[in-house]
Amino acid sequence: MDTLNEVLKFNEQFVENKEYVPYETSGLPDKKVVILSCMDTRLVELLPRAMNLKNGDVKIVKNAGAVVSHPFDSIMRSLLIAVYELQAEEVWVIGHHDCGNGKVKPDQLIHKMEEQVTEEVVASLKHVGIDLHSWLEGFKTVYDGVSDSVATIQNHPLLPKNTPVHGLVIDPATGKLERVTK
Repeated sequence: MDTLNEVLKFNEQFVENKEYVPYETSGLPDKKVVILSCMDTRLVELLPRAMNLKNGDVKIVKNAGAVVSHPFDSIMRSLLIAVYELQAEEVWVIGHHDCGNGKVKPDQLIHKMEEQVTEEVVASLKHVGIDLHSWLEGFKTVYDGVSDSVATIQNHPLLPKNTPVHGLVIDPATGKLERVTK
């Protein structure tokens, strides 16, 4: 709770001193791009800076691994809303090297869950058709993860067919980008 209190105290001064003024922008992306990126802490400032993006340039959706795990999950919903409602004309999926999502060991993670919420709760999910192991599975390589997400987005029946979808990988140590898909 100390961290939250520190943030709230800082925020009072931030608002009082009108430090938000340099960040004022509309809710629409100036560059007409929506980015799906990983939630990795190393990318919070590095990714926009490495791409010369400023506040208001793009929409950014983040999750573990920059993965679209199902064509009708909340990530895909966000991307479609960005395209249909927020004037995004392109989708970029940006994964990164040394991604924790590629290192996830579902059995170990499930064991940790069982210790915290009980084995019975975890086991009960099987009865409603949830396969935790496959749901928690990461990707083999960041390139596979990005390519799979790009394919899911490109082939989505509700995405306009003329919407460019690109896949990239960023190095979290240097910010270097490389194109994975066209």
